[in-house]
Amino acid sequence: MSKLGAIGAKLHRGEVSYDFIGHRKFWFSLSAVLVIISLAGLFARGLALGIEFKGGVEYEAKVKVTDHTVQDFGDAVKATNAKDLGDPVVTTINNEKVRVQTKPLAQNDIGTVRAAIAKEAGIPAEQVTSQQIGASWGKQIADKAILALVVFLIAVFAVIWLYFREAKASMAAIIALVHDVTITVGLYALIGFDVTPATVIGVLTILGYSLYDTVVVFDKVRENTRGITGSNRYTYSDATNLAVNQTVVRSINTTVTALLPIGAILVVGTAVLGTGPLKDLSLALFVGVAIGAYSSIFIAPALLAVFKEREPGMQALNKRVTAKKAQIAAAAAAPVGVATAGAPSGAAARSDVQDTPRKADRATGSAPTPSSRPMKAAAAGRPQPTRKPRSKRGK
Repeated sequence: MSKLGAIGAKLHRGEVSYDFIGHRKFWFSLSAVLVIISLAGLFARGLALGIEFKGGVEYEAKVKVTDHTVQDFGDAVKATNAKDLGDPVVTTINNEKVRVQTKPLAQNDIGTVRAAIAKEAGIPAEQVTSQQIGASWGKQIADKAILALVVFLIAVFAVIWLYFREAKASMAAIIALVHDVTITVGLYALIGFDVTPATVIGVLTILGYSLYDTVVVFDKVRENTRGITGSNRYTYSDATNLAVNQTVVRSINTTVTALLPIGAILVVGTAVLGTGPLKDLSLALFVGVAIGAYSSIFIAPALLAVFKEREPGMQALNKRVTAKKAQIAAAAAAPVGVATAGAPSGAAARSDVQDTPRKADRATGSAPTPSSRPMKAAAAGRPQPTRKPRSKRGK
């Protein structure tokens, strides 16, 4: 068995554990900071929407890429002084193509910019491809993506509620999903990655992955908490923490297994192919899968425990478990000789002698029984048996 497998077996048996639920304030605080930073970047900088969303004209031309390619083509396009040109976005593709994106232009200006790009590349103007994209198409994609997200969240809430028979589980899962999307989108805003339709597809995909991992953990929580109010061994938080420990190795394995191919696609899409849908899709998936694994381990189960601990039955269970733990701790801390601590040593010794059974009693295992014959006190103070007169014997 591998080292990680051995650790997983110990975690599953409860021999070792990490208090995920007990440290929930730290993880909640960390997530709150990440969400605040993401929202600040989103509102302060905004998203770098791709040409598919804001509209414009896109040019591509074959050229031998050098260190000055981006700067040279940007200056050549600006020199045309086309109306409403703005700042063109120049990128390279696989060291053999250059891509120039501008705002929407008039037909005459489109030809002027194409000619400037061809001249800088040293090729005929006919070899420069151009594509004009309207902003209405991007708006339609954005509206449909938002609608798909809302429908997805409603469906997820209903399905989890029906599966677990618990609305609190649905609330915890939805909050974790919103947490994942907010941090992923905020990272795009902070770093300035272009948001394209492929990015939207990636964001919607990570919701399913994050939900899958969360449902697995919740299923183990349900197994550990079945009939928990009928005992006084564990609180709901204790059982939830055990469930997270039992599934954490599995979550790590599935996350690493998913991130490896996504990372490979990201490297190929960025280093080899350059900008494009492959890079946008893999980048959103990589960030979202990592954040989703984090939320399914540290956020969603802790939220579920917080919601459930507010129930009266769980509060009563907490009091019983706390009382039992205090009783066990007090019994373990009590000294062995507490019963005879206040008695003199001599009295204790005499008591031990009197309480010691006779040999016959020890042999039979029974307590000593008093004699049926009448006794009388002797001079030494020890009772002696009395003898009846011979005339009265047999009567």
